Amino acid sequence: MKKAMNWLKNIRPLKALTVFLAGIFLFMTQACGAPGIATQPPQPGAQAPNIERYDSTKDYPLNPPAGGINNFSDVDPRAKDEKAANDKAEALVKNAQKNIEQKGIDSREQYGRNFQQGTPLGERVKNLGEDIGSSAEEVRKGLVKGTQRGIENIKGNTQNTAEDVTKNVQRGAEDVGKNVQRTAEDAGNAAKRTVKDVD
Repeated sequence: MKKAMNWLKNIRPLKALTVFLAGIFLFMTQACGAPGIATQPPQPGAQAPNIERYDSTKDYPLNPPAGGINNFSDVDPRAKDEKAANDKAEALVKNAQKNIEQKGIDSREQYGRNFQQGTPLGERVKNLGEDIGSSAEEVRKGLVKGTQRGIENIKGNTQNTAEDVTKNVQRGAEDVGKNVQRTAEDAGNAAKRTVKDVD
């Protein structure tokens, strides 16, 4: 009995109040807090309005057959940019056609005529030889220009290297002279301090 009385005397009211308030705080946060893990899963009708579900009773727009490998257009029918995509494709086709007609030595029609009319093999070989000859001349000119540029670069690099070496040697000589002068000054200052310390 004495132990119980001593224990009760040792309990301070501030400690008891602190424990009581902490318990109330814990109880209130758990009871009145936001719903957590134990909530019901969302019901289908309660989902956000922007989420659409497939409805088998509705008729969804399909791509109309457009020909080609899969008989359908590659553009989503709900997209508003189908016309822009088609216009861009037509512009690319026209550009490719123009490039074919301008870049070749013979046009597409001439190649077709040559093969339909049976242009003699000698003339075909002659045309091909001229093409190869002009290509070889262009390669030779490019090689000569590249070699000349390379030689000029080597000359410039060696000249820059020689200038850098002479600058580095001059800087090194200046640094050595400054270091010798500083060492002499430090030795003189040390001797003056020693003379002052002796006096």
